[in-house]
Amino acid sequence: MIITFSQGKIIATQHEVVIRIDGSCRMMMQAQVDELTLIGGANVITAVGSGLNWSIKLDTDEQLQQLATEIGIAITHY
Repeated sequence: MIITFSQGKIIATQHEVVIRIDGSCRMMMQAQVDELTLIGGANVITAVGSGLNWSIKLDTDEQLQQLATEIGIAITHY
């Protein structure tokens, strides 16, 4: 599944998520699904794991919900 947001694209499978940031930097972030936390309300994806630590804010709740459905993990609300 591909989800487009204002900063780029999220490419999600049941096993991993790749985020491609548009612009001149052409940055890419990748994480296994087990390393992700989806934070509702703030619409943030965080990845923390072995040598891995990043986060990114999405535009809408719907984008976060689409991702949660695709990768099969729950959205955490703090």
